[in-house]
Amino acid sequence: MRPTFFLAATAASLALAAPAAKQERAASQFKFFGINESGPEFGETNLPGTLGTDYVWPNLTTIGTFVQQGMNTFRVNFLMERLTENSMNATLNAAYLSDLKNTVNNITAQGAYAMIVPHNYGRFYSNIITDVSGFQTWWQQLATQFASNEKVIFDVNNEFHDMEQSLVVQLNQAGINGIRAAGATSQYITVEGNAYTGAWSWVSSGNGATMGNLTDPKGLLIYQMHQYLDSDSSGTSATCVSSTIGAERLQVATQWLKTNSKKGIIGEYAGGDNDVCKTAVKGMLNHMTENSDVWMGAIWWAAGPWWGDSYIFNLEPKDGICFNSYMTELKQFSA
Repeated sequence: MRPTFFLAATAASLALAAPAAKQERAASQFKFFGINESGPEFGETNLPGTLGTDYVWPNLTTIGTFVQQGMNTFRVNFLMERLTENSMNATLNAAYLSDLKNTVNNITAQGAYAMIVPHNYGRFYSNIITDVSGFQTWWQQLATQFASNEKVIFDVNNEFHDMEQSLVVQLNQAGINGIRAAGATSQYITVEGNAYTGAWSWVSSGNGATMGNLTDPKGLLIYQMHQYLDSDSSGTSATCVSSTIGAERLQVATQWLKTNSKKGIIGEYAGGDNDVCKTAVKGMLNHMTENSDVWMGAIWWAAGPWWGDSYIFNLEPKDGICFNSYMTELKQFSA
């Protein structure tokens, strides 16, 4: 999601629920279907910040609730600057890494996928990342920690924007190369494009002309796009353009995936708590299942313990504004 200067005023402790017995789960309509888990990327204006004051890790108990609802994929958002403080070449911060691994291991122990993503917009300490080889090394260092876990999915970086298109391609390829060099050879990798990786603008923004050139020696590459349904696709309004806008905004991206023999996933989507949005969201997901030869899944934005009652897309059980209103609809697309 595009940057939101959100301050969680209440502190919360890290939930440390014990993993449930491992069981394989797979979405019936999608290979990957689930939700973004937010919290570790909060407080980006105060780095590295303090756990429980500036940022929080997902509530592992509510992750279990989603698994019971049939969701099998969790996109865990974190910040590069907290993992390698001051420099991309720094040693991984032991405490932050431990909490990331605890979250990932809990998810995968339940038979679900954990997608880990630096929620950095192609930046490090607000500066556009231009050190391509350093970025590759950064990813190799991190991916080494998860190389043996086949349920981990690597998302190279969240929502590149306002960058040279060639640099976006280079950074994505460097991420792929670093992950594979770490010995992580069996996991999927998702890559994101420029212009906030919007599906509706995938071709017009320049992503369509360049991103197809990325290569993965293991053939496990997925193109991650994001799609919101408000007037500018920013995901900042609970009002959807129309009841058909979801399917409409994916048409061009769907054709690009088919023409280029690529696989895609919608890594962020949401709609407000109203009938127009519910119909539009369902229409978008139906479009994707009708084109399941190219679309592998969808991940709602968002859950997390600090969103609060006022956040328009909050799906955190059981008080999130969208939890009770959307789960019945979403379960139709889950296991």
